[in-house]
Amino acid sequence: MDRLLYVAMSGARETLRAQASNNHNLANASTTGFQANMTAFRAQAVQGAGFDSRVYALHSATGIDHSVGTQQTTGRDLDVAMQGSGFLTVQAPDGREAYTRAGNLRVDAQGQLTTATGMPVLGDNGPISVPPNTALLVGGDGTLSIIPQGSGPETKAVVGRIKLVDPPVDQMVKGNDGLLRLADGTDAPVSASARLASGVLESSNVNIATAMVNMIELARRFDLQVKAMRTAEDDAAAASQLLRNG
Repeated sequence: MDRLLYVAMSGARETLRAQASNNHNLANASTTGFQANMTAFRAQAVQGAGFDSRVYALHSATGIDHSVGTQQTTGRDLDVAMQGSGFLTVQAPDGREAYTRAGNLRVDAQGQLTTATGMPVLGDNGPISVPPNTALLVGGDGTLSIIPQGSGPETKAVVGRIKLVDPPVDQMVKGNDGLLRLADGTDAPVSASARLASGVLESSNVNIATAMVNMIELARRFDLQVKAMRTAEDDAAAASQLLRNG
């Protein structure tokens, strides 16, 4: 009975992991610029001596869904969205470069351009500082222009340019912080073709209906595996009873 028990147990364990990943996607269905995690089940034969009679289920990440989310017009100057492929560059908590498509930007109390979560946005020369101004505009190539306080439109000045990158997506990995990085740990080069649109935000690319169906399917699968474990337990108890009676 141990074969049935352990196969069912491993299936239930991996189903819980799949449910956690699916729920993470569902929880980020309204997160700006979020790209869904993709996972899959695969069969894994038990290694070791003996016959190849035990094959367990194994749940693993297969990549990131890089499809573009719906673009929503906000009219806010510091809301930006990538047009096509590409990413904005930010400074991760570890001080290294990381990449995101979340373009709901802010200027903090120190005058630094940041994401909505407070991570500094990087330009050609590091974090971007924005002087006091009456207007802040973002160009299609990431150029930041301001109209200084007390000045007219004719005094518009460039204060920096957001570093836009467009590395091959199959070379990128997602960290636990939700940011993307190159798998080899290097920094992506500036892309001359990456473009931004101002006054627009890209929504999450999570399909809520699909995620809900997956959640129900995984819950049913978990119930079936628990029932299989109970069956293994009942069979083991019945076998023990027969042995005692014999």
